[in-house]
Amino acid sequence: MNILQIISEIEKVDPEVYDRLDSRRSIFKHMSGLGQKLSAAALPLAMGAVLNKAYAQTPMNASIGDVLNFALSLEYLEQYFYQRGQGTATLQTQFSATNRTALNLIAKDEVNHVAFLIAAMRGANITPIGDPGAATFDFTGGKGGAPGPLATVFTDAGTYLAVAQALEDTGVRAYKGGAPLLMSNKPVLTAALNIHSVEARHASRLRTMRRAGAMNDRASMVAAGSNPSSSPKSWISGTDGGGPAPAVTAPVYGAGNNTNAPAGVTFPAEDNVTQGGVNLQTALASLNFPAAAFSEAFDEPLDVTTVKTIARTFVVNGSTFLA
Repeated sequence: MNILQIISEIEKVDPEVYDRLDSRRSIFKHMSGLGQKLSAAALPLAMGAVLNKAYAQTPMNASIGDVLNFALSLEYLEQYFYQRGQGTATLQTQFSATNRTALNLIAKDEVNHVAFLIAAMRGANITPIGDPGAATFDFTGGKGGAPGPLATVFTDAGTYLAVAQALEDTGVRAYKGGAPLLMSNKPVLTAALNIHSVEARHASRLRTMRRAGAMNDRASMVAAGSNPSSSPKSWISGTDGGGPAPAVTAPVYGAGNNTNAPAGVTFPAEDNVTQGGVNLQTALASLNFPAAAFSEAFDEPLDVTTVKTIARTFVVNGSTFLA
């Protein structure tokens, strides 16, 4: 199977084929290594999956403006979460100086993301959604009524970091899920993926805080008395046991909704081990990698509908925000 010859033939009818495949250039860079580890019969499946995603069609009625406003909505959610945390003195005293500095930087990033997205949309003659205001959100999960299952979110550092991790993990999956809808505008796509990488770094840093303890200045450590095997890793492993607060956060790590998804694009749960049509756990069994390694090696995207459902856990009843 001569992959380059196939692409050359496609190029005759689609001169932009290399642009379409650019975001997956690493796949082709390492395709020869893949071929050494997989059977020849598996390669067409892997290649077919790549091409299907490269030529995925935008869902009906979706637009770049829709995607950017969706991203802006999530950034407002995160901005107000960190703003509330920064303004709660009893919570701040539960963090070490190092962790307070890190949380302040994360909060600043979210404010900058909001400003950047608004400026980008106005520059493209797209009307950004209005600022929903702090009263729109209830981060206890009580939707504006009695405190919900996360009632201690702003009084207990452990709960606060758990919610923060869940929000950041949601953002990472959401940006990845929205990327195919921005393929027609490379500058916007690049900007969105830059934010995606920052959200991923936020999630990783928050996980190290949870692993080491809120008052620990050495984030790489495991808190005294904790079991290293059950402490949060710096990345998602499987479905992370439903996340930091399973009753609320399990959907963050679960499968998405494939209805109206672009052709060839699916939204599997984070414990997915199949990439490019190949079950990596089976195909690479001879390498004796830990079972968890195959899901940990890839972030999975999440669709708009599922992300909105997750985010509305923190929106008060009666609000149409993220509806």
